[in-house]
Amino acid sequence: MTSSDWGTWLLDDIEDADPDTVAVWYLGCNGFVLKADDGTTVFIDPYLGTGEPPHTVRMIPVPFDPEDVAEADAVFGSHEHLDHVHGPSQAPILANTGADFYTSDSGHEVIAEEDWTGEWGVEDDQLHEITEGDTVEVGAHAGDARPGEFEPVGERYDIDLGVLAFGTVGNPRDPESGERVRTRWYNDENMVVEAANDLQLDRLLPSHWDMWKGFTTEPTVLHNHAATFPYPERLEIAEIGDRVDL
Repeated sequence: MTSSDWGTWLLDDIEDADPDTVAVWYLGCNGFVLKADDGTTVFIDPYLGTGEPPHTVRMIPVPFDPEDVAEADAVFGSHEHLDHVHGPSQAPILANTGADFYTSDSGHEVIAEEDWTGEWGVEDDQLHEITEGDTVEVGAHAGDARPGEFEPVGERYDIDLGVLAFGTVGNPRDPESGERVRTRWYNDENMVVEAANDLQLDRLLPSHWDMWKGFTTEPTVLHNHAATFPYPERLEIAEIGDRVDL
């Protein structure tokens, strides 16, 4: 685990914010904080670690220390990978705020392996398993865990802002052998635009492009790739610490 050299300014901005609808702060990687007009605050995939060098090497600042988070109603871990469910990044938030944590069955395997209840004092009743099709209510707001087919989701919902992981094919060192292995973790330009059209996104915010050494890319190239397609209607480029409003 590492410490942030940003102090608490980003957390202070979030706590002081009074959005008219929902404000979204990008934490880098695939991390976000959402704050609604009623004050409900939700963290999604906050990852504050440095990776597992030399396999994965963090390329952006750590935006805050998890122990400094004073307001959170819920934290979501989208899946079991290190940068999505990570005890040192997320368990202190739960312990300090009493927030609920939602993740998949494989995410709960990580929680058990890292012993969140014993190591950080997280209570069992804060930990919830969600599966495809579940509806979760946080404050006065609800969200659905949608299945993997994008086109039906785009037909059913009017999506103001969609987030899609974007990056290059990398050649990282295998953590066991040390040999370099050609690896695709994220969507390329054409895959992102195809998904945005299936989802009929009003706005597309690319994520993950900034995080890992060897997998970073330039998100503004998506302007060219999306130019002749109906969606997204607008490309929303956010850097770590930026705020976007719905």
